[in-house]
Amino acid sequence: MGNSLFANCCRHVTDLIFQTRSFNSPDERSPLLPKPPMSCAVCPEVPEAAQCAGLYPDIIPSEAVAGSLQKCTEHIQDLSKAKDDEGRVTVCDVSRLRPRIGSAGPLREAEASCAVAVLPADLGEGPVGLVDHAQSLEARQSCVKLEDSSLAHRSCRRAEHVAAADGGDAAPGARPAGWGHGEGRAALHLDAALAGPDSVPKCRGTALSPGSPATPSSALPASAGKTPLAQQTVVPTVPPGEVPSKARDKSTGFVVTGPAACPGGRSSCDPGSQAQALSSKQQQKKRRKKKKLTLLEHPSGVALMNGSGPHESLKGEKDARQNGHEEADPGEDGNDQEVIVIQDTGFTVKICAPGIEPFSLQVSPQEMVQEIHQVLMDREDTCHRTCFSLQLDGNVLDNFAELKTIDGLQEGSLLKVVEEPYTVREARIHVRHIRDLLKSLDPSDAFNGVDCNSLSFLSVFTEGDLGDSGKRKKKGAEMEQIDCTPPEHILPGSKERPLCALQPQNRDWKPLQCLKVLTMSGWNPPPGNRKMHGDLMYLYVITVEDRHVSITASTRGFYLNQSTAYNFNPKPANPSFLSHSLVELLNQISPTFKKNFSALQKKRVQRHPFERIATPFQVYSWTAPQAEHAMDCVRAEDAYTSRLGYEEHIPGQTRDWNEELQTTRELPRKNLPERLLRERAIFKVHSDFTAAATRGAMAVIDGNVMAINPSEETKMQMFIWNNIFFSLGFDVRDHYKDFGGDVAAYVAPTNDLNGVRTYNAVDVEGLYTLGTVVVDYRGYRVTAQSIIPGILEREQEQSVIYGSIDFGKTVVSHPKYLELLEKTSRPLKIQKHKVLNDKNEEVELCSSVECKGIIGNDGRHYILDLLRTFPPDLNFLPVEGEEMPEECKKIGFPKQHRHKLCCLRQELVDAFVEHRYLLFMKLAALQLMQQKANKQESSGVLENGASPENGTADSEKSESEDGKIDDNVTGLDQVKELAETIASDDGTVDPKSREVIRNACKAVGSISDTSFDIRFNPDIFSPGVRFPESSKEEVQDQKQLLKDAAAFLLSCQIPGLVKDCLDHTVLPMDGATLAEAMHQRGINMRYLGKVVNFITKTPGRAQLDHIFKIGISELITRSAKHIFKTYLQGVELSGLSAAISHFLNCFLSSFPNPIAHLPADELVSKKKNKKRKNRNLGNADNTAWASMTPQELWKNICSEAKNYFDFSLECENADQAAEVYNLQKITLLREISLKTGVQILLKEYNFDNRHKPTFTEEDILNIFPVVKHVNPKASDAFHFFQSGQAKVQQGFLKEGCELINEALNLFNNVYGAMHVEICACLRLLARLNYIMGDYSEALSNQQKAVLMSERVLGIEHPNTIQEYMHLALYCFANSQLSTALNLLYRARYLMLLVFGEDHPEMALLDNNIGLVLHGVMEYDLSLRFLENALAISSKYHGSKSLKVALSHHLVARVYESKAEFRSALQHEKEGYTIYKNQLGEHHEKTKESSEYLKYLTQQAVALQRTMNEIYKNGSNANIMPLKFTAPSMASVLEQLNIINGILFIPLSQKDLENLKAEVQRRQQLQESIKSGEQLEPEDKAMEEKEAEPSMPSAEIPLTQSSA
Repeated sequence: MGNSLFANCCRHVTDLIFQTRSFNSPDERSPLLPKPPMSCAVCPEVPEAAQCAGLYPDIIPSEAVAGSLQKCTEHIQDLSKAKDDEGRVTVCDVSRLRPRIGSAGPLREAEASCAVAVLPADLGEGPVGLVDHAQSLEARQSCVKLEDSSLAHRSCRRAEHVAAADGGDAAPGARPAGWGHGEGRAALHLDAALAGPDSVPKCRGTALSPGSPATPSSALPASAGKTPLAQQTVVPTVPPGEVPSKARDKSTGFVVTGPAACPGGRSSCDPGSQAQALSSKQQQKKRRKKKKLTLLEHPSGVALMNGSGPHESLKGEKDARQNGHEEADPGEDGNDQEVIVIQDTGFTVKICAPGIEPFSLQVSPQEMVQEIHQVLMDREDTCHRTCFSLQLDGNVLDNFAELKTIDGLQEGSLLKVVEEPYTVREARIHVRHIRDLLKSLDPSDAFNGVDCNSLSFLSVFTEGDLGDSGKRKKKGAEMEQIDCTPPEHILPGSKERPLCALQPQNRDWKPLQCLKVLTMSGWNPPPGNRKMHGDLMYLYVITVEDRHVSITASTRGFYLNQSTAYNFNPKPANPSFLSHSLVELLNQISPTFKKNFSALQKKRVQRHPFERIATPFQVYSWTAPQAEHAMDCVRAEDAYTSRLGYEEHIPGQTRDWNEELQTTRELPRKNLPERLLRERAIFKVHSDFTAAATRGAMAVIDGNVMAINPSEETKMQMFIWNNIFFSLGFDVRDHYKDFGGDVAAYVAPTNDLNGVRTYNAVDVEGLYTLGTVVVDYRGYRVTAQSIIPGILEREQEQSVIYGSIDFGKTVVSHPKYLELLEKTSRPLKIQKHKVLNDKNEEVELCSSVECKGIIGNDGRHYILDLLRTFPPDLNFLPVEGEEMPEECKKIGFPKQHRHKLCCLRQELVDAFVEHRYLLFMKLAALQLMQQKANKQESSGVLENGASPENGTADSEKSESEDGKIDDNVTGLDQVKELAETIASDDGTVDPKSREVIRNACKAVGSISDTSFDIRFNPDIFSPGVRFPESSKEEVQDQKQLLKDAAAFLLSCQIPGLVKDCLDHTVLPMDGATLAEAMHQRGINMRYLGKVVNFITKTPGRAQLDHIFKIGISELITRSAKHIFKTYLQGVELSGLSAAISHFLNCFLSSFPNPIAHLPADELVSKKKNKKRKNRNLGNADNTAWASMTPQELWKNICSEAKNYFDFSLECENADQAAEVYNLQKITLLREISLKTGVQILLKEYNFDNRHKPTFTEEDILNIFPVVKHVNPKASDAFHFFQSGQAKVQQGFLKEGCELINEALNLFNNVYGAMHVEICACLRLLARLNYIMGDYSEALSNQQKAVLMSERVLGIEHPNTIQEYMHLALYCFANSQLSTALNLLYRARYLMLLVFGEDHPEMALLDNNIGLVLHGVMEYDLSLRFLENALAISSKYHGSKSLKVALSHHLVARVYESKAEFRSALQHEKEGYTIYKNQLGEHHEKTKESSEYLKYLTQQAVALQRTMNEIYKNGSNANIMPLKFTAPSMASVLEQLNIINGILFIPLSQKDLENLKAEVQRRQQLQESIKSGEQLEPEDKAMEEKEAEPSMPSAEIPLTQSSA
């Protein structure tokens, strides 16, 4: 395997440094957008978002000392004057924050943050600066296709910087990974990607406009490069045209930049940390005497942060810190680990390219020449060049040199673009690039699920009028021309559910045709004599004007030759139009090409970057329009060259996945920069590995890979492709005979994958897992794994040195493995235990017996077969002679399942342990209190505490005590203290207290007597595993614990889930979101039948209608999926579309007897079939599928639901199912397609036609794999995100906002620009921007969130629907009314398709639509939506809820606008009654309602008077003008905010004090009950806060955290 370390090292580094993602994604080598001409000082398109950043006051200046705060944050002085006393400038060198060249313009949007990052040093409390480029950052993320042999030596030069780059075109302009080596500093490079794109460009532009007075002085000279800046130096976001203004508080002499006084840097506000910062500053001085330091003084008296005064450091981060990463002990990393800011002044160079005017480009000394290449290849006017060099004064620049190393390159230097001679490689790259430019708007890759492209339709609905361009519309004029009428199918009550609207035709997709054909000529390769004339290859082109031409690519460029389709004549034609670029040649021979190509490039550069960046994992679309299949030479070439795993541009060999996966894990992780780099490398390699494994698995099933054991029968074959090992999910050597045979073999891979996930998450140094991906494709399950070095050369028996290869007969152990696994046992709750092997010797293990340990030839300790990492689920594992607890027996457990590998989920284990911990604390507290109160009685209670046999008695008991204990928080504190003292083994604890803890431990089943520690033995009840006599008692305890856990799932988790659904804290909308909600609570999908049964028995059954419907459709589609899987295994490739359409007809069509179309006979040769029997993975009879009937299928579905889920479906066909359970067939179609990977044609399907089947084989377009893989996490970013959420919950919005911005930067750094978690971050950020009054910034962030959700989760994922709703609200606030309506209509359509109308979210959506329509005076339409919302709210929230009262009020307002006062009065009265009953007479809401009633009554009386007057006096009546008011936008917005749960609360100083006290009190309370269970009052607060803006100040949850 290891032919030479050198080659390995090269390839490895190369892979990591250069993205090796896709070849033909639309922007192959482009960093996204062309650079705007930099000659102008301010970046031309500064998103309007940024213009208003930070100019709005916070709502709650929570704990601010108002006076000094204001003084600090005024924008006073201009940058050039902001000097400190010695005249040195104290501003973070703004210039360095501009987006880097590689990332060019797009970063403004492509990265999604909106404030400059300030990263705490290792999240600890050391000095902090603006983190920037690492000085010796060579591992550049260039979005280049690395096909360069010169790279090998370069990567070796830098082998020490093994850095991982993002998928270059995956996230063009993504953040270069960097770590600093020089001078022992760890410097983190966060480029513009991190430092919010929105804010950054302005700072850049303003600070460095070549002519501005600030230029030279504002940027520190490079010699002062390594200045550590104190935390407060923050560059604010500045509106364009202003210089970043600096506020300077003269009295104290320190500078504060911008309103965001002290972001991210909680600690800097406390004087203690100040001292630390200064001392480290001195150490730094010693290290580098020459550098000047500008450190800001920080008087301790001033509370800088909006919120935390002195000494109040990270309150909200308590949770994050327990994670161990957080508190970097100042002594731990010492000075070496400070994050150091490297300041290098950016400068402008002039670029002179042939054929266009010279233009300026701003660059940074950190960049490589390579990155300027990228920009040129993406700019509209230079994008057609690929083969050129950059020259300075006649010297060619080395592509991989950093700009600062080039002599003579300075401000204003002229770089010449010089055309270079082509080689075959360069010519191919050129053709490929041109083809990518021609295809850049073509969505076919997204529909075909290739190269991580996916769909987005947002721009169709916004018509590009978000952000700047939206402002150009005349706001006033907008009112008249809005057409508000929604399409018919969106109106409430409509029954039709069209499918075509799901993927509206995007105007840009009708691509401007530039050429009819561009393909490789059949005359390739050139014969020897032509090679010697410089011919490299021949192309064949048909222009739109229908001219057929042959083109020669030669070393000098491209020219026309005289060949035709049948005659080879390589001589140049006359004229030959020799041009260096193919585009220039085509421009000359085809006027249409010239016109359309330039129009196409204009469009390309206008698209939002998020529409073009590749996603980290492929997303497949279940519908697609009919696409014409165009000729495409590059696609054809890619399909048939042995393009294994994107590795053709890596010199020499395929990627060694195992080596890459393990090396990235070994990267250092001592501090934040290192961890970021490591996580990013891990993430990158995982997403590449997943893509390669998916392609390989499809190739295996399609029969395109040769087996390594070809002589064995098909099911037993194994495959190796591209250094990945593939095996099929069948029970090959009766391995799983005792566990359920093939069924067990099918589920083992997913269990194993879950094990890999968990061990990866625990991340113990020295313990390695295999890269694992599980792919379901065409009815087969394929496991793809990376290969342990050396394992193929030896027998498994010799290799395994830990664990067992025969499920527990022979077992071995190994001290090193025990030591490594011991470290995982605490987080994974696994107990170390002894088992007997076949010789009756005791063997100690710290995992299940099947977990095998193998030391690879690389000396690493691997563990594999982690399928039983978690304890067995006894509800599905009946064991002879074992009694299950009562709760289980009541519900009919234990129940025989079809395999014996059922495990509890990790979430369940964690919830159970937490539940037990709470119990432990309560028992101990109770006993301590009783000891105090009455020493004589204590012994009786102890018996009582230890007596319960199963968990229920414990939990019932604990609930009765709840009341007692909450009053006595001190009791719990004592227990905690006591437990800690005992654990630390002090002799000081008196025996009585020891006794208390011991009893509590025993009662909850802890494995230790002195502290709470619950662990599970995964081998209990495992067939074939025997335990020694000595551990008999321990095994008994473990069995009891497992029974308790099984009972806990049924008695706590399922009811808990249903309660959350009743409270609407969990709102699943489709099968996937329901599954996610169940999984979060540790409930496996096999309990689905039980959950649905539980719902039917719940008192508030009607309020759970939506959950019931989702549950039933999930039962049906999952059962159908199980049948479909075995059905497909019997189909050969030629019959695939016929078989799938036949299955769907049987499943969904009302047509009683669909007939399958077998492939036409003349294609099926009898002889051939006999020979090939062996190749087909399925049954011998390949036409058995054709005989299936709808009756038979539905009978099987019902029996499958009964056997697997233990649920009895009452339906015999699709029509009955739809009727009995009120399901939509289109929803069932979506669910089954997503679960099986089927892609169908986008057209209207008539399911109810009884005369012809719904689907034909033409309707089945494709079948995609369904892929399960590991999702590596960005841990630090996640802690930031959580602390940010916590801050927001406590009402510290500014700090919350800063932390979340921070999280966003870190997420971007690890994941690239596209990821689900970045999406959540953006949504929360937009919400905060909105609450803090920055509407345009909110709009900009939310737009990114919507685009990202569409691209990463899918265009109709429930999450995307919610993002659309938020975006509509922010559009309305930005007075883009028609856009807001379009977005709401889109959301409503999607929800109708995904679920139907009868869903609690639909009430919110309809209220939003109704309010906006009310605002544009469409009263009748508005009423239709609002009354529908009222009906749904009454159903799901009960007719007495505050939500319903609000709904009545909204309807009343519309009736008032229509002057129908009687109806208005009727509704407002209903609302008033609810308020009075719920809140009492004196509540503000009740008063408001009664005022409004009075007003309505007056209006009604006035109207009546007028009418009477008219009747009496006829036409000459003296009519009083009546007041009919159109609602003001402000009032509509106010109502929109209320229904969306956004509250603005005007608070007085006194309220603030109370709030502060309340928050602190709650925190103390929460900390004392550290169990993590939220306080009960919050549920009530949830309901009220949505419907009610004015709450007593003690209960203000500020925003509903929607993330």
